[in-house]
Amino acid sequence: MTDEKKPMVFVIDDDKALRDGLQLLLESLSLDVACFASTREFMAFARPDVPSCLVLDVRMPVQNGLDFQQQLARDGIDIPIVFISGHGDIPISVRAMKAGAIEFLSKPFREQELLDAIDLGLRRDRDRREEVARNAALRAAYAALSAGEKDVLARVARGLPNRQIADELGVSEITVKVRRGHIMRKLSAATLADLVEMAITLGLR
Repeated sequence: MTDEKKPMVFVIDDDKALRDGLQLLLESLSLDVACFASTREFMAFARPDVPSCLVLDVRMPVQNGLDFQQQLARDGIDIPIVFISGHGDIPISVRAMKAGAIEFLSKPFREQELLDAIDLGLRRDRDRREEVARNAALRAAYAALSAGEKDVLARVARGLPNRQIADELGVSEITVKVRRGHIMRKLSAATLADLVEMAITLGLR
């Protein structure tokens, strides 16, 4: 694992024997695991801020897995989900996958199938977290730009040449070049293409 934070797998299933079996399996691979008998127990748990994956049963008392998947989306809780079910059918699996599930496995499933799906979920969550962190750093760097630098960046994002930017802002072309140099340094942009991509991420284009 390249991430310094140790990943964690959550299991929600009302079958205690299955929960215990999955906990032993995943802990044997040095993964941190937390198991729950219901979605309510999971929501009450203080989840650590680490790359995670959720193994979720479809049919459970009180709230089924598909409804819980929708609740997580509404609440803005972004966690990869691997569905497991002893009663899965094609419409249910299609609904789960369309809503963003990593995998839909019918019980009994092969251990390696589950492990592969969990590994994919953890990698996706790690990548998402890294992207969120990069974007937060970019927005913080953008907020630190001067008003004049932001004016230049907005026009660079539109693909305008330095001369036209200078004319629009009523400054010299040298001033535009200097500001653009400051922008690239402050945003850690190596090339103009990098700068344009950052501007797109910032919503300037």
